[in-house]
Amino acid sequence: MRTLELTDFDELIGGCVSQALHLEMRDTYVPSDPSFIAFTGGPAYDRTDRERRWHALIAPAVARGVSVRRARIVSEPVTPYIRFEHAVTESMNLAAGEQVRWLPRRNASDLALPGNDFWLFDERLIRFHHFGGDGEHIVDELTDEPAVIELCASAFAAVWQRAVDHREYELS
Repeated sequence: MRTLELTDFDELIGGCVSQALHLEMRDTYVPSDPSFIAFTGGPAYDRTDRERRWHALIAPAVARGVSVRRARIVSEPVTPYIRFEHAVTESMNLAAGEQVRWLPRRNASDLALPGNDFWLFDERLIRFHHFGGDGEHIVDELTDEPAVIELCASAFAAVWQRAVDHREYELS
């Protein structure tokens, strides 16, 4: 796969003209996140600045007409981290203008999926996220390879079609 020089995420969203699609397929992300630690009973953490920064990035794109959609494939019963993500989706993602859907992993068995989470920008650039087995972020990778874009676009479309809107998805 051809790898491009990594572009800042803010620039990718800022340059997006039609759609930004995000597929998440892990059950645990960044367990060292202070917001997650607070959610699980650790020291208090104020998410206000984090949410404000995300809204300042996503809301202008949505106002320009960019469709920002996020699909999450999750194992059931869900992990504590997925329970946390579900709890903050309204204030973090939906309030910024994203659309979010959830797909139980058992309903994804027959789908062709890439090996890593990704953002797809205007069906022209893919930003893959690489995580360690413990959920900690390792590195991102950017490509514009047509076959990879086609795989990711079709995978996202298939997941989105089957997934349940956030407001209707009940945790198990």
